[in-house]
Amino acid sequence: MALAELYTQYNRVWIPDNEEVWQSAEITKNYKAGDRFLHMQLEDGTELNYPVDPAALPPLRNPDILVGENDLTALSYLHEPAVLHNLKVRFVESKLIYTYSGIILVAINPYKQLPIYGDAIIHAYSGQNMGDMDPHIFAVAEEAYKQMARNNKNQSIIVSGESGAGKTVSARYTMRYFATVSKSSSNAHVEDKVLASNPITEAVGNAKTTRNDNSSRFGKYTEISFDQCYQIIGANMRTYLLEKSRVVFQSENERNYHIFYQLCASAVQPEFKHLKLGSAEEFNYTRMGGSTVIEGVDDRANMVETQKTFALLGLKGDFQMDVFKMLAAILHLGNVGITAVGDDRSSISLEDKHLNIFCELLDLNCDKMAQWLCHRKIITTSETVIKPMTRTQAVNARDALAKKIYSHLFDFIVERINEALQFPGKQHTFIGVLDIYGFETFDVNSFEQFCINYANEKLQQQFNLHVFKLEQEEYMKEDIPWTLIDFYDNQPVIDLIEAKMGILELLDEECLLPHGRDENWLQKLYNNFVNKNALFEKPRMSNTSFIIQHFADKVEYKCEGFLEKNRDTVHEVLIEILKESKFHLCANFFQDNPVSVSPFSSTINIKSARPVLKSPNKQLRMTVGNKFRSSLSLLMVTLNATTPHYVRCIKPNDEKLPFEWTYIEFFSRYSILMTQQELSINDKKQICKIVLQRLIQDHNQYQFGRTKIFFRAGQVAYLEKLRSDKLRHACIVIQKSIRGWLQRKKFLRVKQAAITIQQYFRGQRAVRQAITARTLKQTWAAIIIQKYCRGYLVRRLCQLILVAAVTIQAYTRGFLARKKYRKMLEEHKAVVLQKYARAWLARRRFQNIRRFVLNIQLSYRVQQLQKKIEEQSRENHGLLERLTNLASTHASDMDTIQKLKLDLEKLTAQKRMCEEKGKKYKEDSEQKILKLENLNKELQEQKETLEIKLQEKTEEMKEKMDDLTKQLFDDVQKEENQRMILEKNFQNQKQDYEKEIDLLKGEINTLKEEKTQLQHQIQQEIAIQDGLKMEVGQLTKQAQKIPELQKEIELLQTQKLDVEKQAQSQKRELREKMSEVAKQLLESYDVEDVRSRLSTEDLEHLNEDGELWFAYEGLKKATRVLESHFQSQKEIYEKEIEGLNFKVEHLSQDINHLQKLFREENDINDGIRLEVSRLTSENLVIPDLKQQVSELENQKLDLENRLQEQTVKLKEMSNRLHYELEGDRTQRRTNEAQNEIDIKEKERLKVTTQEIEGLSNGLMQDEIQDEVKSKIKQETTRLTVENMDLEEKLDMKDRIIKKLEDQIKTLTKTIEKTEAHVPTLSKEYVGMMEYKKEDEDRIIQNLILDLKPRGVVVNMIPGLPAHILFMCVRYADYLNDADMLKSFMNVTIDGIKQVVKEHSEDFEMLSFWLSNTYYFLNCLKQYSGEEEFMKGNTPRQNKNCLKHFDLSEYRQVLSDLAIRIYHQFIIVMENNIQPMIVPGMLEYESLQGISGLKPTGFRKRSSSIDDTDTYTMTSILQQLSYFYSTMCQNGLDSELLKQAVKQLFFLIGAITLNSLFLRKDMCSCRKGMQIRCNISYLEEWLKDKNLQNSNAKETLEPLSQAAWLLQVKKITDDDAKEICEHCTSLSTVQIVKILNSYTPIDDFEKRVTPSFVRKVQAMLNNREDVPQLMLDTKYLFQVTFPFTPSPHALEMIQVPSSFKLGFLTRV
Repeated sequence: MALAELYTQYNRVWIPDNEEVWQSAEITKNYKAGDRFLHMQLEDGTELNYPVDPAALPPLRNPDILVGENDLTALSYLHEPAVLHNLKVRFVESKLIYTYSGIILVAINPYKQLPIYGDAIIHAYSGQNMGDMDPHIFAVAEEAYKQMARNNKNQSIIVSGESGAGKTVSARYTMRYFATVSKSSSNAHVEDKVLASNPITEAVGNAKTTRNDNSSRFGKYTEISFDQCYQIIGANMRTYLLEKSRVVFQSENERNYHIFYQLCASAVQPEFKHLKLGSAEEFNYTRMGGSTVIEGVDDRANMVETQKTFALLGLKGDFQMDVFKMLAAILHLGNVGITAVGDDRSSISLEDKHLNIFCELLDLNCDKMAQWLCHRKIITTSETVIKPMTRTQAVNARDALAKKIYSHLFDFIVERINEALQFPGKQHTFIGVLDIYGFETFDVNSFEQFCINYANEKLQQQFNLHVFKLEQEEYMKEDIPWTLIDFYDNQPVIDLIEAKMGILELLDEECLLPHGRDENWLQKLYNNFVNKNALFEKPRMSNTSFIIQHFADKVEYKCEGFLEKNRDTVHEVLIEILKESKFHLCANFFQDNPVSVSPFSSTINIKSARPVLKSPNKQLRMTVGNKFRSSLSLLMVTLNATTPHYVRCIKPNDEKLPFEWTYIEFFSRYSILMTQQELSINDKKQICKIVLQRLIQDHNQYQFGRTKIFFRAGQVAYLEKLRSDKLRHACIVIQKSIRGWLQRKKFLRVKQAAITIQQYFRGQRAVRQAITARTLKQTWAAIIIQKYCRGYLVRRLCQLILVAAVTIQAYTRGFLARKKYRKMLEEHKAVVLQKYARAWLARRRFQNIRRFVLNIQLSYRVQQLQKKIEEQSRENHGLLERLTNLASTHASDMDTIQKLKLDLEKLTAQKRMCEEKGKKYKEDSEQKILKLENLNKELQEQKETLEIKLQEKTEEMKEKMDDLTKQLFDDVQKEENQRMILEKNFQNQKQDYEKEIDLLKGEINTLKEEKTQLQHQIQQEIAIQDGLKMEVGQLTKQAQKIPELQKEIELLQTQKLDVEKQAQSQKRELREKMSEVAKQLLESYDVEDVRSRLSTEDLEHLNEDGELWFAYEGLKKATRVLESHFQSQKEIYEKEIEGLNFKVEHLSQDINHLQKLFREENDINDGIRLEVSRLTSENLVIPDLKQQVSELENQKLDLENRLQEQTVKLKEMSNRLHYELEGDRTQRRTNEAQNEIDIKEKERLKVTTQEIEGLSNGLMQDEIQDEVKSKIKQETTRLTVENMDLEEKLDMKDRIIKKLEDQIKTLTKTIEKTEAHVPTLSKEYVGMMEYKKEDEDRIIQNLILDLKPRGVVVNMIPGLPAHILFMCVRYADYLNDADMLKSFMNVTIDGIKQVVKEHSEDFEMLSFWLSNTYYFLNCLKQYSGEEEFMKGNTPRQNKNCLKHFDLSEYRQVLSDLAIRIYHQFIIVMENNIQPMIVPGMLEYESLQGISGLKPTGFRKRSSSIDDTDTYTMTSILQQLSYFYSTMCQNGLDSELLKQAVKQLFFLIGAITLNSLFLRKDMCSCRKGMQIRCNISYLEEWLKDKNLQNSNAKETLEPLSQAAWLLQVKKITDDDAKEICEHCTSLSTVQIVKILNSYTPIDDFEKRVTPSFVRKVQAMLNNREDVPQLMLDTKYLFQVTFPFTPSPHALEMIQVPSSFKLGFLTRV
């Protein structure tokens, strides 16, 4: 269709605006060809008649569905206003900085840190297709990594853009992404080293500019190398075109390279003192721009970070200090003062401070440096001339030297970084990251801009070729005819620059001339290219510039400085001085052939991007332009050998890229435009073709591919218009119908009201017309007659009712009174029975409590006695210690006394020595005096004075000696007195201690005797206590089973009645026999005589309806009364009768006890039934059932034998009775002999009583056996039914079930056979497994390593392997063999570790061994003997506790192992379910009519992986059900199962929510409905599995609130308040992200306004939450292992034959 046909009513266009550049307007009237005005309305409501040119109509605005698209190529109209508006909506409103433009990622620098680069974001993008997630730098990195791994081809990521656009940050994030997703398993930390290279290169190569605080002033290409496992093994870096001029010159508000300011900020540190630096304001090279500080940047802290990264790369302190010395030397060189001497000379003072520091740091000759900085040497063929330089020339020479030094230092640092990142092996593939300048144009453009734009021309050419190559491949893949499209080729511009006799070659030619000038070179350009090459122009108003038409724009270059910058020369004399430096680093920089470090060899042999100078010869020296062209060519070779990916800022263009829809997307979006006939076709692809052919008549406007439909520009907008018109028409129809229905409803309501009003009005009018006086009288008379008549009838009816009611009440009250009387009578009888029963129970309870209290008191007293014994033993130890201490002090005192004696002897010896010395001295002095008198008479006076002095001195010495001797004697005397006192005290204490020791020995002997007595008492009490504990355990067990046996009591009551009937019949028979005997006796005696001699009590006893022996005793007593006539015998017989009555009561109690035993037997039968059913469910019931049935049959045969024996004894008793009666007839006249016979008969009666008790027991046991047999038959039939059910449910187990049926048949035959055999005694097991130490490896191999979880036998008892292992542990504990127990525990734990390691990805195996490890740990706790774990044990289980060893340390090891298995178990579940979460929870649409598919643009077709298998919500539920059934089958504890389900639900919610944050296309109202529907499915699953209390539902609360937020209204202040109150589980960042990402699917939905988002954000400011966007999907809840005692008795556990553990023996 024609483009003009789209300018219809309701469509919108863009018109130019002076302030906003472009303004949107809506067309109010259809445009027709030839119209001069376009009628439209602006967004503010202003009507406008806009003049138009039919040949250039205003650009159409895209439909709202396409606004804010992830990919600019998805826009139907791709022009300047559309691109600008789309970027504005995404950046300003949605806060999204990334947008796709075909294969390019457009990144807008937000100039602030955003929370979208964390590890959670990296993991969210890892493994995803590019079109599935929101645009992101990580998506580009993932695409490159995925294509490298899939195609084994090298990749490149080209990051370009203007200064300040964020190239460095983007490149840094790509490298960080690779380092995170491809971490190596080695400990080399290669990834950290690769990332550490960034801070160093930024420090030495980045600087602050007017546009960017961290602008890269060089190009960088980093190759990240990967091995065959696609893990990082190393990296290599190449640099391009460092901006050396910045070292010596910075513009206003700019800085030098960061490293200089970091060094100055750290100058006060001790390690930098020798550099003699100061603040940055003190140096010319750092203060030139006037801005030495960046706001928010700490240069000193950055210096510390730089040093750390140097160290991380292995560049230690010496290397760092050499680099810092070079940098400091450059700063001092810049401060060297050069003074002008006249007009043509300059000089430098030798005392210049900075010159001396410069030479000191670099170890140079200061004189030479001062001379040659101001002079230069000119060498000609005949002579060498030294020419002085002006001050300007000298300053330029100084700056050139500084630039040269820094350039070499920069290259050296890069080489050392590459050396640190090199690797020993061979790289498999690599990904290159290119961070280079974008196209630049300034007010003044020089040589740097020329080189940058030249590089961008080469990159643009490579980009064009790559884009159209991809487009051609896409068309060929879709089988669409390909026609070569003309596109802009910038090869002519490249030829203008680099071809022969091009700009660069002419520049190099001019540089070779001795007197080459910029003006001469520019004139050559004018002569060669003006009016000859359309891409080269001469400015009209300038003769010092030239213009080149680049691909992006025209750029005017100033020729000034081109030659100097291209030469990049330093005077050779200065180079020679630096070569002579003794500082090795400086000297090596300027050697002719320096040793270059080759970082590593790659598949492409590429040399360093900055070759070193080869020779000072001018002819051989390479220019900067030449070197840059060579390195750029090598870069292009590298890029062409890789698959490129682009990240950059681009300008809008008018290129019409095709718009694409898949057939499914088209069908889902435009099914509303299809007719019912078209929808009836099954092939959706064919439907799309038919519909398009009907809607768009021009077939050139679209093309059908194999999987996609391609549209030309504007066609999707036309389809959207048709769709909107159809929806608008449908809305009008709906509105029409609803409004008509409302009006009809209103009309009917008004009509009904009018009819009602008319009815009442007409009635009232008719009444008024009919009323007269006669009519009123007649009416009144009729009313009175009716009154009396009705009253009579009512009174008559009332009387009848009253009589009937009284009669009924009489009979009813009589019935109720009789019923109440019967009830009261029954209650009275029941109260009487309850009184006696409760009294008996109270007495029994009291006796039990008394016994229990006595036991407790006894145990407490024993404990108290043990404590006393321990305290006395402690006191004994304390006394012994005190005794030993006293002995030691006594010994030490003796030592001190001996030392004092020795000291006394020494002092006496010293005294003697002093006396001898005094005598000798006196004699000598006298002799000297005599000599002096003889020799010197003249000095007599002096002699006398000397004698006087000498005498005084001798007297003083004597006095001192006397004092010393007295003091020594006094000290010795005092010490002797003290020694005597101490000896006396010691003797007294010794005697006291000996007495105390004797007393203690006596007490110890008495305590030992008491201890032995107490031990005997304790042993007796322990034996009693064990018996009581057994009885208490049995009573508690029976008490627990009482509620379960209430249903069977009724059956037992019926059986009891039958037994009582049989007993009564036997009693009647015995009574009849006794009556016959009594008749025979009465015939021989006079009845009246007998009655007169018997008392009333005897008669009552004789008439009592008692048992057989009581009647017989009564008869014997009557005979004895008749024969003996002794009144005293009567009292004895009465006492015996009372004893027999007590025995009768005792027998009744025994009968009750038998009934309890019968109930316990039924409990045992129930346990047998449960055990049999569980064994049957696992198809291994036959061996155990055989044994159980054989044991029951044995019991049955025992009971039958006992019954036969009791019957024989009963016959013998009856015969004996007859015999005794005959004996009474013959011996009744002998009184003495009769008394003896009576005593014997009494003993025989006791025996008979016991026999009757046995008879009653036999009868009860017979009944029990019959019940057991019937229950066994019932169980057998039930088992066959269950097997049939299993056969229907599980077809895979047909053969096993057939075998089971055959075994059941054989079992019935064996049961019949065993009935005829003599029973064998059953073994009693103690719950141990006997094994040999050499069998440990076999146990571990068969029970752990080779065991399969899916085996039929394994899960018949949960944790069966764990129970078997513990039974082996019990055996080792029973033997008290520590080595054996330790060895078995170690091999068991190692075996579990091994099987878990070997099956670390097998969910079933991990689930199975998590369950068994948990059961093994619980068994170690349950049978440890600790009270806290024994509370739920039965008495039998308490007997199975470990006796000799404490395994608490092994319990801790097993607990740690269980936690490890659980974490691996969770990881495996997460890995299995994770690929299903996003497709099932987000992408799959199960609700009919809510499809929200939108166009996907170019990126969708370049997806790396074609996912053919789509997951649905059903897939997730099936996977969860599989997990649940496997965990249940393996017997995993319910609490652990709930924790695992909670962890899975958290993962589902977190991954879904994270993906929602990163997928703007999913943030819609309809998708919110789908998510809430999916959450309801998960909640229903929890309810179905009875897991509501697992807290799994709460983990989905953030996702549920996010879905609610997508659906709720987002317009008013109340809406904002409701959002803040409801979304408590979402953080402020997450709520704002969802609101900004909300995307309407239809034109009828509204976007969330920025003002509303700000309003919500302001309300949430007070909320304290973590400012984190993504949820941590790796978070694990803390796992707890609850202690659950095992209900299975160890003695009942058997080892199945399939375990292959026949070498184990049950003990």
